[in-house]
Amino acid sequence: MKNVYILECPSNLGLKEPYPGHEPGVRMLPNWLKQWGLYDSIPSIRVTRLEAPAYTMNLDKESGVRNADAIVDYALTQKRFFEKEIKDSVFPFVLGGDCSVLLGPLLALAERGRHALFYLDGHTDFIWPSLSQTGGAGGMAAAFAAGRGPEKMTNISSLKPYIDEQHVWCVGNREYVDWYEQAIIESKATYIPLYQLRSRGIQSCVASFLNHVEKEELSGFWIHFDVDVLNDKLMPAVDSRSPDGLAYEELVELLVPLLDSPKVAGMTLTILDPDLDPSGLHTKKFVEQISYIFKEICG
Repeated sequence: MKNVYILECPSNLGLKEPYPGHEPGVRMLPNWLKQWGLYDSIPSIRVTRLEAPAYTMNLDKESGVRNADAIVDYALTQKRFFEKEIKDSVFPFVLGGDCSVLLGPLLALAERGRHALFYLDGHTDFIWPSLSQTGGAGGMAAAFAAGRGPEKMTNISSLKPYIDEQHVWCVGNREYVDWYEQAIIESKATYIPLYQLRSRGIQSCVASFLNHVEKEELSGFWIHFDVDVLNDKLMPAVDSRSPDGLAYEELVELLVPLLDSPKVAGMTLTILDPDLDPSGLHTKKFVEQISYIFKEICG
């Protein structure tokens, strides 16, 4: 694997307040993971931080998305950074924040060729403002990536779609609500909910995705990893909890071959909220597992 370049993107702009007057704690995620030793266990060549705009609960009337203009501005800041600093010789590991931090890397990739997106999440995030109950871009990020939703979010720098819809794979959802699942079922994206991932087999799913990347002659793929895809008992420090989820053994089986692929272009990691794990009990185990995964890849 290439040398890892850690990019801290501590944005919480894509989430609503957990309760009035309190902004989401995911902005503290990079510092929290560093505190618990993640940086010491990954052979990173450099760490850079891109400070995010200030959090508000503002709902943009044009798009129906909270903090829409600030999210777009931040995505463009990320894009410019990628263009200047991220070379083919490094692996960008983007630490959020919420899932809206995905947009910046995808803007940069859109100018470098055709890519796929492996969206590993306990939710599909494949909805748009008319379906959203919060207006938070974090819950719509996969749809925005595929060009579904308001132009302000889906056509930044006239790059729509950032990922062609047929190259978006949403894996791990366990929010089994008809109207919610229907949005992605009716799309051209590949949808593999948690129960189907297990019935098909993780190795088979990963192999199918990598074969898709090769068959379509894509330049590569990006991994988006929302920690709420993990079992709720292992990782309850997330903003939208639901029962079940991946065991760490399943996560290793999934991520190792993806990260080991020469086609992988980078990964975002999002949603762990330090406010919800004040003792670090769950974070400590999480860092151990992510460190193990990178050691498997990097030797």
